[in-house]
Amino acid sequence: MFGFKKREPATEAQAAPSQPDSAKDAPPYVQNVAEDQLENTGKNTWERIWPAMACGAGLFSDGYVNNVIGSVSTMLSMIYGAAYTDSSAKKNVSAITFAGTVVGQLIFGYTSDKWSRKNSLLVSTIILIVFTALAAGSYGAGGSTQGMFAALTAYRFLAGIGIGGEYPAGSVACAESTGELKAGTRNRWFILFTNVMIDWGFVIGAFVPYLLVVICTSDHLRAAWRISLGLGVVPPMVLLLLRFQLQEPEEYKKESMKNVRIPYLLVIKYYGWRLFVVSAIWFMYDFSTYSFGIYSSTILANIYGASAPLTTTFGWNTVINLFYIPGCMLGSFYSDKVGPRYALASGVFAQAIVGFIMAGLYPTLAKPVNVAAFAIVYGIFLSLGELGPGDNIGLVASKTCATGVRGQYYAIAAATGKIGAFVGTYIFPYIEKAGGEGTAASAQYPFYVSGALCMLSAVLALFCLPDIGQDTITKEDASFRTYLSSQGWNVSQLGLLTGESVQSGGGAAGDAAGDAAGDAAGDAAGDAAVIVKQENEDKP
Repeated sequence: MFGFKKREPATEAQAAPSQPDSAKDAPPYVQNVAEDQLENTGKNTWERIWPAMACGAGLFSDGYVNNVIGSVSTMLSMIYGAAYTDSSAKKNVSAITFAGTVVGQLIFGYTSDKWSRKNSLLVSTIILIVFTALAAGSYGAGGSTQGMFAALTAYRFLAGIGIGGEYPAGSVACAESTGELKAGTRNRWFILFTNVMIDWGFVIGAFVPYLLVVICTSDHLRAAWRISLGLGVVPPMVLLLLRFQLQEPEEYKKESMKNVRIPYLLVIKYYGWRLFVVSAIWFMYDFSTYSFGIYSSTILANIYGASAPLTTTFGWNTVINLFYIPGCMLGSFYSDKVGPRYALASGVFAQAIVGFIMAGLYPTLAKPVNVAAFAIVYGIFLSLGELGPGDNIGLVASKTCATGVRGQYYAIAAATGKIGAFVGTYIFPYIEKAGGEGTAASAQYPFYVSGALCMLSAVLALFCLPDIGQDTITKEDASFRTYLSSQGWNVSQLGLLTGESVQSGGGAAGDAAGDAAGDAAGDAAGDAAVIVKQENEDKP
């Protein structure tokens, strides 16, 4: 299943039909799908779309797991009081997932390039399912409360590793799969299956605790917080079934560096500055977004006061999170219309303006009688963030690098973003505290900081990012090939070996799949197979 099966030489009966001399002389790599043929692989609309969906939609779990903990933390504070609020657990259970996510991103970024996009996704999904379930059932030895907090923290770290795999393996494979979709819609589909999924995760992560508190009431919060976490296993379990049917993306088959030593020095020379810019923008975006998302319940509780019922606080939290949706949905079309670079810059600039306005008007907006106005303005602030960097930063990271190192490039950028989120969740309370406890400034300062970071992001995006078109992936691969050739690197080594490539057809799956790492290899492909049928030779 995961590619560990030992490959045996094909028997004479299994061998492919004899090939012309020209085919026998060709390198044993899958490079047979021309760039202009990715839209013409013989697949129907559903066969083109569902791989992108199955690869990218796992990011729903990122939004859910990271947002639900804000409400869960509020419930734990009410249940355990000072035992929770005065312990390190209050910070750790919220922030530790980001640390695990960084570890997962870096690990699976490497495996997605050097092992398999599909198998990396399967492993990360299983990790996410197992440790999300364990987090919901956290228990301390002998019924110890502190032991339970420690277990919850540990399980959320490990669940974060699974979430981390969704970024380099899932988003990168999603971006590559969109190459088979109609030009003019590719950015839209990528965004719908990645950032829109994260944002729906944020919304559902806010709504589920609200619904459970309504059902369980405040007298049974122990059940409510555990069920809130436990429901996080449902989406990845559904996706796991779909992902078993996935194949490696066509671009990965053609341009993979799986079987060669990656020339990292050349990669850094070519992509170093671009990676720095993408990473910096992602850091600043996540610093603000995840911090505000996690602490939105706290912000609302401060407006209403400690006596407000949880249903009121959680209900308004859900309303605020719903504002993510129009921003990310409109942003998916906006990105195709003006391009990711300008969509990102204009969206984040507008967000900065709203952030400064909100900070200035906070004393008025923070009055309980104006909570609806607060929710709307705060929601617009979040929505613009999704229209700009939320929708486009992952798109930029996945399409501004060559396929052979795309997983690691994306992983570094995404990990930097999660470090920003990790830092933000720790720094956010101190920024509030700097304004003075219980004062308007304590809420104004975070918006001033966020607005300044948004302005800087807009400048970086506008002046330091390249333009990204509908066919940027194939053009980037061609450009990187040219660069490698100019440096004396043998580009004929790019691509998967024919014997290890997988069926990519729609309709028939192929009559027989013979694979070999040695002398002979045969693949009798179905209707849309694009695998070169040739004898394997020794790797050049």
